[in-house]
Amino acid sequence: MKSARRIVVVTGTAAALATLAQPAAAQSGAASWYGSGARTANGERFNPNGMTAAHRSLPFGTRVQVKNVRNGRSVVVRINDRGPFVRGRIIDLARGPARALGIGGVSRVALAVVD
Repeated sequence: MKSARRIVVVTGTAAALATLAQPAAAQSGAASWYGSGARTANGERFNPNGMTAAHRSLPFGTRVQVKNVRNGRSVVVRINDRGPFVRGRIIDLARGPARALGIGGVSRVALAVVD
């Protein structure tokens, strides 16, 4: 009986660790753009035309493919800031990538972490 419990505990622990090691699942939701600020949360000088974005939880430096679901355009951005701080939004884009995606305000997007 003790060996059966050990197998269950080891199997459960391995499954939990495997889940944690996987990249963040794809997300979809609202995106907006922002164009002001002297410094980003990671200390870089903000470049409104840079292919960068703010995300609440992805690590700095993570590359994310952002796809505008309305027109199918996509870009790859690097996370270098924190936000958005508006309920219901999942990413804030610098003006450059927002323009490339055809986003003038708030738009629905799909996110996928790029390896």
